[in-house]
Amino acid sequence: MKIFIRKITVLGIDILLLIASVFLSFFLRFDTNFSYAYQAFNRQFADILPVYVLLFIAVYLFFGLYKSLWSYASVNEVFSIVLANTFAIFAFVALLFFVNDNVPRSIIVLLWIFNNLLISAFRMSYRVIRHMGTDIAFNNHDGERTLIIGAGDAGCMVVKELRKHNELNMNPVAFIDDDKDKTGKYLLGIPVVGDRTRIEKTVKEEDIKQVVIAMPSVKGSNIREVVDICKRTRCKLKILPGVFELLNGTVTASQLRDVQIEDLLGREQVQLDIESICDDLEDRVVLVTGGGGSIGSELCRQIAKFEPRRLLILDIYENSVYDLQNELARKHPYLKMDVLIASVRDKARLDGIFRRYKPDVVFHAAAHKHVPLMEGNPTEAIKNNVFGTMNVAEAADKYHTKKFVLISTDKAVNPTNIMGATKRVAEMIIQSMDKHSKTVFSAVRFGNVLGSNGSVVPLFRKQIEQGGPVTVTHPEVTRFFMTIPEAVQLVLQAGSMAKGGDIFVLDMGEPVKIDDLARDLIKLSGLEPDKDIKIEYVGLRPGEKLYEEILMDEEGLTATKHEKIYIGKPIFSDINQLRQELEKLKFYLLGSEDKLIKFME
Repeated sequence: MKIFIRKITVLGIDILLLIASVFLSFFLRFDTNFSYAYQAFNRQFADILPVYVLLFIAVYLFFGLYKSLWSYASVNEVFSIVLANTFAIFAFVALLFFVNDNVPRSIIVLLWIFNNLLISAFRMSYRVIRHMGTDIAFNNHDGERTLIIGAGDAGCMVVKELRKHNELNMNPVAFIDDDKDKTGKYLLGIPVVGDRTRIEKTVKEEDIKQVVIAMPSVKGSNIREVVDICKRTRCKLKILPGVFELLNGTVTASQLRDVQIEDLLGREQVQLDIESICDDLEDRVVLVTGGGGSIGSELCRQIAKFEPRRLLILDIYENSVYDLQNELARKHPYLKMDVLIASVRDKARLDGIFRRYKPDVVFHAAAHKHVPLMEGNPTEAIKNNVFGTMNVAEAADKYHTKKFVLISTDKAVNPTNIMGATKRVAEMIIQSMDKHSKTVFSAVRFGNVLGSNGSVVPLFRKQIEQGGPVTVTHPEVTRFFMTIPEAVQLVLQAGSMAKGGDIFVLDMGEPVKIDDLARDLIKLSGLEPDKDIKIEYVGLRPGEKLYEEILMDEEGLTATKHEKIYIGKPIFSDINQLRQELEKLKFYLLGSEDKLIKFME
């Protein structure tokens, strides 16, 4: 109702302005002589005034001028107004040819000018008044004094958002920017006080309570340096997401969030060859096993964007895939998908699924992945990671799947634990299958994924929330890390590049010390390591290494066209030997775990 009243009000004011344009045109045409102008109007225009008004209003409706949010009127809307008035004035001239040809041509020109000026000025005036009111309200606002790091487009948009939302209780008083040409200048009435070396000094001088990092296109390594400086100030710290997360080019208050450990990885945005991924996934039937897991669910989210003919989500745990199904249905209402509750251990069930759907592409993410848990449950790791992989691979071969991508791990390299050993056998399965199948089999190997189920970061956060201690296995232990979206994007890219038997190795950047990771998380929570939250070293768990590797010595490494993806050459291809060894493994599964583990070694 409120919107309807607003539109009627705007339409009524437009009618008054159109009439005012007529009187102004006649007044100016007759040298501001009111008497002559009034007589000429009665003689030449009064009879057609209603027709003139209705014609222009009809054209405005046709051009959608009443659908715009006039509180945000801009140059685009002014252009639409000029276009509408130009169209309307030509239509009016054509109408005069049949109705009344006594209107002076100078009046027509003046009408076009005054209509554009008055209608545009009215549209823009509300925005000007609204912003004046916002600025007045903001200048009186006594929220927490805030420093904005980044005086670019993103920083300016952050300031505008903060001025709209007083409830955020943030009052921007200064900019920091590494561009020395901006130092001493003012943006939106706020001074640029210097580069990052001035952060700590500015915080003290300006009594800053909050800092917002607004540098979405800056490299991750630079973000980390800035965050390290900001952490020393003990201010509340917010960050704007990376530029690839700001797809529409705008910034909203809801996008400001606390700095997360992912922001400190120092990793750059992944550049994708979208065309090659599209060719692989668009209008294809795509199956994701383990679709409810951290990697599997993100695979499904990203695959859905490429408009597959059908997305098949297979998982044995129904709760996680139920939530994913609802999410995808909401975000992609036209996506055809089927949720398949099944175990990769069940060969007959898999055969039925492949026979019915005949998937073109398979991403095999179903696996037991927890190293210590699998040390205590080796038979389950083998059943799932080895024989489950064999079941899916054989079904893909039997029903002529075009591509099969195994999600592997750096723990498969020179494995020292059951989980790593089973994933290495899974790699051997797809390498040997590729030599005897028309299906293109490949594997993608990467390290730990930040925020995934059971990973170290959620554990540390929970321990911090509980007041500590934070438990680290060893002060020197290191791991490779990726974010979930980054890992999945590279999996999709590697899959599109697969030729057969490839072990794709993702560039994980520099390894991260788990001790440093724990200390950063504590600091980002506004606390001091070893003071507010203790760190305890509990020793390496069964099967754990001090550091992980991504490549075996004999594999070698070949660069690809993608700077973050490499290929390790195939080193195993004897399917018959593999089948013989797997039959022995089945036998040992029925015996004692000690003999089983000895055989795996």
